[in-house]
Amino acid sequence: MQTLYITHPACHLHEMGSWHPECPERLDAINDQFLASGIAGLLRSCEAREASESDLLRVHTHAHLDFLKKHVPSSGYFEVDPDTYMNPHTLAASLAAAGAGLTAVDEIMNRQAQNAFCAVRPPGHHARPDQAMGFCFLNNIGVTVAYALEKYNLGKVAIIDFDVHHGNGTAEMFASDSRVLMCSFYQNLIFPNVHTEKKSENMLNIPVEAYATGEVVRKLISDHWLPRLQAFEPEFIFVSAGFDAHREDELAQLGLVENDYAWITEQIVAQAEASAQGRVVSFLEGGYNLSALGRSAVAHVKALAKL
Repeated sequence: MQTLYITHPACHLHEMGSWHPECPERLDAINDQFLASGIAGLLRSCEAREASESDLLRVHTHAHLDFLKKHVPSSGYFEVDPDTYMNPHTLAASLAAAGAGLTAVDEIMNRQAQNAFCAVRPPGHHARPDQAMGFCFLNNIGVTVAYALEKYNLGKVAIIDFDVHHGNGTAEMFASDSRVLMCSFYQNLIFPNVHTEKKSENMLNIPVEAYATGEVVRKLISDHWLPRLQAFEPEFIFVSAGFDAHREDELAQLGLVENDYAWITEQIVAQAEASAQGRVVSFLEGGYNLSALGRSAVAHVKALAKL
């Protein structure tokens, strides 16, 4: 079975100003590198369906959805916070981004694909149940995990987040849910600065110091993530794939390179094969140096597809 590549035209229409690093060109950079590397023709492409309100309400509040609907501008931008803006297409793009994961889960559970990469934006892992923040409006991975747990009656799933910023919204949604194990690393003391986050037994979210290299991160994963994942034996693995820990990305100060993302993905695939019938859905999160983003996404998807 092939790796599924999922996106949607609406994801290209959301933008927050020419100055903003979370821009439509991020998807162009990934697509260009997929074509240049030759892997585009080896993946099966699929357009995301939109998430429904009932899908969103598993993890978001009515008040949050009403806020987003109310503030879609007819033109220009609505400022949610100093980093996060809505344009006339933001809500449609967010519904498609959240729906990409639902599409992926159905395709995989129906044995039409082995795993999937969702090249979607806006990203999602900072979106809280009742708040948009950090470039995120709806929590794409949270919506998808809740859907998979309910529709397919899964007993144990894992969330892996290797974005340089902590997935605070995702952690808030699933803290203390014994069906979910979340493993992440993130750069300490940068946005969203979660040092006061309440500890939960099912959350293995590990801060690392600025300028840590890929070698440091690989040891962290080997020593902490992998034993917990092996003991937990997830039936499905979901990935928040942010590539902003790359050493060329200027929004943070970690030192990963493409080979590190390939290695991390190989560990995820190995665990998925051991306990989850190979089932993985990965979502684009951060990554703002366009060249590094495209190259890293290629490394990630090649490892997913075993190319």
